[in-house]
Amino acid sequence: MGKIAQEVHPGTYIYTIRISDNSDDDRKATFWGNATIHIEEVCEALASHPVLSKASAVNALGFSQGGLFLRSYVERCNNPPVRNLITFGSPHNGIVDYIPCKDGDWLCKGAMALLHSNTWSGFVQSNVIPAQYYRDLNPETGFGSENYLLYSNWLADINNEREDKNETYKANLASLERLVMYKFDEDTTVIPSESEWFDEVNPATLEVLPLKSRPIYTEDWIGLKKLDEKGGIVFKIAPGQHMHITRELLEETFKEFYGPTQMPLEVSDSMQETLEL
Repeated sequence: MGKIAQEVHPGTYIYTIRISDNSDDDRKATFWGNATIHIEEVCEALASHPVLSKASAVNALGFSQGGLFLRSYVERCNNPPVRNLITFGSPHNGIVDYIPCKDGDWLCKGAMALLHSNTWSGFVQSNVIPAQYYRDLNPETGFGSENYLLYSNWLADINNEREDKNETYKANLASLERLVMYKFDEDTTVIPSESEWFDEVNPATLEVLPLKSRPIYTEDWIGLKKLDEKGGIVFKIAPGQHMHITRELLEETFKEFYGPTQMPLEVSDSMQETLEL
């Protein structure tokens, strides 16, 4: 990934975000951990990094749930500030179901067993990453359910869905130059895939409510409307299944949205994201 960015823009500085230098522990962080604590650790690491801390702006590229981690970084600390945030297949509006695990993936199976047993328990919300961006709907209002609003450890907060809104989140996200969201046109991993564009899907009728018709946009809970008014929201389609990204598409992305004076930040599997200088 970083090599492609450097080939497109020679001299690009790449930084890979990891929760742990141990690859096994880093993969465990894909399923296990507290997203809020992970983000705090990343904020501290980037703010004190000898190169990144001196950057006037960086570009960020996030894959799958890594896009949520990077958006959280922008909203909660944004130091160094992000110029362009690009997400591939990121469930910005959450998920309503969990994907099946591969045979023999006991790490995944253990996490899924807890998820299905009690998604809203304090233990699961504090320790199982996918549960922290699970979002079910109140069938009467079409908004997040009462349990979601009460107990969600992460998504309900960064989407500013509770009554008390965090104005810093709104200001920080609106400060982006562009938020580029790629949705995979055959995605069966993120359920529903419309979440990758912040769209809402009615579970009863399967009717899709586009982002710009939702209160998170019309009432500008996190700065999306302000960002859009300056031309800063870009909706993109990526062909194929979840995270089946061609080299050609990555090259196009780097050419269009990255530049030689910006710095990319790249993330490992656990957070799957990239920032670029």
